[in-house]
Amino acid sequence: MSVTSSPAAAEHSPALSLGQVLLCSALIVTLSMGIRHGFGLWLQPITMERGWSRETFSFAIALQNLCWGLAGPFAGMLADRSGALRVLMGSAVLYAIGLAGMALASTVLVFTLSTGVLIGIAQAGCTYAIVYGVIARNVPAARRSWAMGLTAAAGSFGQFLMVPVSNWLISNVGWQESLVLLGGAALLIVPLAFGLREPARPAALAGHHSQPIGEAVREAFGYRSFQLLMAGYFVCGFQVVFIGVHMPSYLKDHGLSPTVATTALALIGLFNVFGTYAAGVLGQRLAKKHILSAIYALRSVAIVTFLLLPLTPTSVYVFSAVMGLLWLSTVPPTNAAVAQIFGVQHMSMLGGFVFLAHQIGSFLGVWLGGRLYDSTGSYDVVWWLAVALGVFAALINLPVRESAIRRPVPVAA
Repeated sequence: MSVTSSPAAAEHSPALSLGQVLLCSALIVTLSMGIRHGFGLWLQPITMERGWSRETFSFAIALQNLCWGLAGPFAGMLADRSGALRVLMGSAVLYAIGLAGMALASTVLVFTLSTGVLIGIAQAGCTYAIVYGVIARNVPAARRSWAMGLTAAAGSFGQFLMVPVSNWLISNVGWQESLVLLGGAALLIVPLAFGLREPARPAALAGHHSQPIGEAVREAFGYRSFQLLMAGYFVCGFQVVFIGVHMPSYLKDHGLSPTVATTALALIGLFNVFGTYAAGVLGQRLAKKHILSAIYALRSVAIVTFLLLPLTPTSVYVFSAVMGLLWLSTVPPTNAAVAQIFGVQHMSMLGGFVFLAHQIGSFLGVWLGGRLYDSTGSYDVVWWLAVALGVFAALINLPVRESAIRRPVPVAA
């Protein structure tokens, strides 16, 4: 005998307090995302001193994003089964080692392994997929999208805070020393991780049917809406990582000062605080697919306008503010939709798979930016490709079905 049950059929009492979850999640994401958002500032110092091409640096960052994506489902699987504590602690240590390697590497191979592989794997275990799993299991569904938006806003504040700090460190301490100092900052994630330590079986899952991992993966990948969310997230990764890594060099190539680039990245981070929080709040009231479609469409409009207008500091700042509102605002509705459709038991793992698509897009965006620049002397092709992909993502999110999937659950006699 069996009945059908939806993942969100029952609410739960949180295993951790709401304030504790939000505070520790926000601080962890502020550190992990804030450090990585400034990597574009190191492109020219590293390539000029080492005598490497932009493609060399771009490939390492591209590989970082790909490794982040590939490691994400496994880090999420471990966090779902054993809790986030060990995953966060190990990732923080690996993050610090990778940043030190990035600073000290004198060969392309060592630079690629430390910057690309080590940091990429570390980011998989201390960013959104892991903390969102804890949030999904410990925050009631009625406030889940808001909580995810608040945490994403913290990551945005990290970008706003850390980009000028990174630029100041590079100018006053040196690019190598600044990376070592940021590695020390990454280790602060270790004590914060204890605030997200969950019981062996979170209250969200107590008394509920346990779905095997293999079954959960087959169910998700066979579900059309999951495929569409992944495709949209691919576009998100392509756009934001290309802009984040290559825009400082793009602006310098057009005669604008490094201060303009630093201010632009900081503005993206500042306005992203408001954009991600607003997306989380709206996700409690509006269809998440409509929010996502609007974000991707508006990104394309913003890029086209930026390319057609004369390039001045003012146009850069306005573009950065607009893109900031749209930057990580895809994160709360995408992850909240996954939790709404499939439930919270395997949230970190499924979020990791969705984020893998994001990072494949990130890999192509940052690598093609360097590759096509070296071959054509311009970023124009990649800019227009980002526009086309934004239109594509806006369209494919419209058919997404957000209602909880219904699955048979065995019932005891």
